[in-house]
Amino acid sequence: MPGVSDRLPVFPWDRLDPYRASAGAHPGGLVDLSVGTPVDPVPEVIRAALTAAADSPGYPTVWGTPALREAIAGWVERRLGARGVEHRHVLPVVGSKELVAWLPTQLGLGPGDRVAFPRLAYPTYEVGARLAGAEPVVYDEPTALDPAGLRLLWLNSPSNPTGRVLSPAELRATVAWAREHGVLVVSDECYLELGWEADPVSVLHPDICGGSFEGVVAVHSLSKRSNLAGYRAAFAAGDAAVLGELLAIRKHGGMMVPAPVQAATVAALGDDAHVAGQRARYQARRSALRTALTGAGFRIEHSEASLYLWATRDEPCWDTVAYLAGLGILVAPGDFYGPAGERFVRVALTATDERVAAAVERLRS
Repeated sequence: MPGVSDRLPVFPWDRLDPYRASAGAHPGGLVDLSVGTPVDPVPEVIRAALTAAADSPGYPTVWGTPALREAIAGWVERRLGARGVEHRHVLPVVGSKELVAWLPTQLGLGPGDRVAFPRLAYPTYEVGARLAGAEPVVYDEPTALDPAGLRLLWLNSPSNPTGRVLSPAELRATVAWAREHGVLVVSDECYLELGWEADPVSVLHPDICGGSFEGVVAVHSLSKRSNLAGYRAAFAAGDAAVLGELLAIRKHGGMMVPAPVQAATVAALGDDAHVAGQRARYQARRSALRTALTGAGFRIEHSEASLYLWATRDEPCWDTVAYLAGLGILVAPGDFYGPAGERFVRVALTATDERVAAAVERLRS
């Protein structure tokens, strides 16, 4: 009997193991710019909240505490510019990857349904479609899609891997088109706080959604902006009917954010200072790496936001991976994100200042 895993592509990161070994043999040690996992400390205000809530012997609720829902709703209004956000418009989730992977299944999608996502994209959008037995569909322009059977349309702005930011006009047109055809828009906005050469806008902003959340959901994560990848803290916001259905399903599935993490999330969303500090760290690393890469003959495309530089030497991506591994630098090959990335690599900004400085020195030599 075929297993569910037979529907899925090979886990891509395993293919990097030989290059990790090669890069790790460099006399100066490995500089890992591949996965994009945070390396800076969890802010003290968040750790204090987690510790204070450590004595939590009872079960948490799937919907979260009223304080958590209020913190999410308040942040969505304050930071995203959304209006009229009530508790029914928000839903905490156990990290955004979990939601992305299981959303098509929890929406009841299956054979005969289609799930669309950008041609260059986070691989879990496709994984989620395949887990549900739905058909994955890539697009260059979402409004050019055939709407027949299309149930779920993923947006990702700022993009992983390219760092591209969709303009307000593009977002407005996509939301209007999707509503006309009865397609749910889910916008992955996990890098929204990290705009460098552009100011990303949420689909929940009234200029985009017209002041109504109907047919629109945004997904946000605290992993990058607050160094909380290890906490699995994220949330969805938007259409109350969609989130209410997800809440009912997730109660049965026991998909609960741990109580101490809920308390930590409240603290994280209520403190903007640590976000500004972390943003400054990433901005300095980005500037140093971008200058070094272009000086070494790379071309950077898009990359106006997010935690990555989308770089190319106009050669097959695995040749570039091998070249950089010879310098002790590990990056992600662009074809992890779709065939259209086969001549690019994704360079993460998530390394310590010391390791970034080492990478810069090696690229200059």
